[in-house]
Amino acid sequence: MTQSKPSLTTIKSMKHLSDYNFFDPEVLVCPYEFYKLAQEQAPIMELPSSRTGAKLFLVTSYDLVKEILKDTRVFSSNFSTLLAGKEEQDDELQKISAQGWPQMNTLLTADPPEHERFRALVNKAFTSERINKMSELIEQIVDELIDNFIDRSKCEFVSEFAVALPLKVIAQQLGVPQADVPKFKQWSDAFIARLGHTLSREQEIECAKDVVAFQHYFKDVIDSRQKQPQDDLITDLVQAKVAGERSLDTAELLSIIQQILVAGNETVTSALAGGMLLLANNKEQTKLLQTDISQLENFVEEVLRMESPTAGMWRVVTEDTKLGDVALQAGSLVMIRFDAANRDPIKFIQGERLDVCRHNASNHLSFGHGIHFCLGAMLARKEMQIAYQRLLLRLKNIRLGQSGYQYLPNILMRGLKYLYIEFDKVV
Repeated sequence: MTQSKPSLTTIKSMKHLSDYNFFDPEVLVCPYEFYKLAQEQAPIMELPSSRTGAKLFLVTSYDLVKEILKDTRVFSSNFSTLLAGKEEQDDELQKISAQGWPQMNTLLTADPPEHERFRALVNKAFTSERINKMSELIEQIVDELIDNFIDRSKCEFVSEFAVALPLKVIAQQLGVPQADVPKFKQWSDAFIARLGHTLSREQEIECAKDVVAFQHYFKDVIDSRQKQPQDDLITDLVQAKVAGERSLDTAELLSIIQQILVAGNETVTSALAGGMLLLANNKEQTKLLQTDISQLENFVEEVLRMESPTAGMWRVVTEDTKLGDVALQAGSLVMIRFDAANRDPIKFIQGERLDVCRHNASNHLSFGHGIHFCLGAMLARKEMQIAYQRLLLRLKNIRLGQSGYQYLPNILMRGLKYLYIEFDKVV
């Protein structure tokens, strides 16, 4: 029996790992076919050299990502030098940055023992008591946002809901006026864009200006809280002591506030919008959820797994080592991919499919693992749980609008630029 040859169409559709460029915007927008091949052929994959000249590796396996996150000695979080290197080579960037305060390694980019000291301070400001007190406020904001579009039976969900909710919540936490929320979005976008490492020089300059504007705004808030304490997170930080010895200095306070601002809104925005897209595209799962609202918390974990708001993060190799069967030299950069690990078929059966009843959905790595586990995870979960509960109670037959949706290409934070939905109002 002769075996038939594959058709020309089939041959053209058979892609190889070498056909992809990870930094291609099209791949960043929809990376999952690439990840599947990478996990099968090269879960530790060397990429073209980084702008710093260091070797660069991409890690897509769940187990290997988790191994890196646990080993903070060999895989350092101090990747702030990625930004510093660009400023050292550009006089204009240096002049702009000199108008503000230096970037400090406090949380995201700090290693032990410094990380533990700063983390202990911020944990005091993110207590379960403080977050539980916010439930009523979050529900109020959610209902107000829904009220603004529900009678139209359609909306652009990103700008009308997903961006607004976490920004309003974080503004309340920080004790700053709601009227300044648009500024926070602009500054937050600038921080994310700089870490993505794909900006033109002109974009770098605009982002640097935004960072300095953020610093001067919150320096005024810090000065105000030192004179007149309030019941807010910035007051908690101003009054905190490092290892019981001294207060945080201005640069340290600004670094922590910056990270709270980004973590407190960008990631939740991406998760909220991504979850709504999943609901619109999975009508049976949506119906199941509306029939059995007890699955809501698990649905939130499944959204976090599938959408992975922080798609990736940098690590710096501190000494020659071996990861899996690949030798890594000291000084190499590693890009760990949470969005790939969270769909690893070895860990999650049919990981590309939404399953609101998935038994191990909460094993995702979207909040990280180990000492850098996201300090805002409890607040993010609460915002998402309340938001989806109110949305599912008030909207039915959720579907994509004619204008559809679009993802933004970004190395670290993959999120929707817009998402048009239509729905029927529950009466």
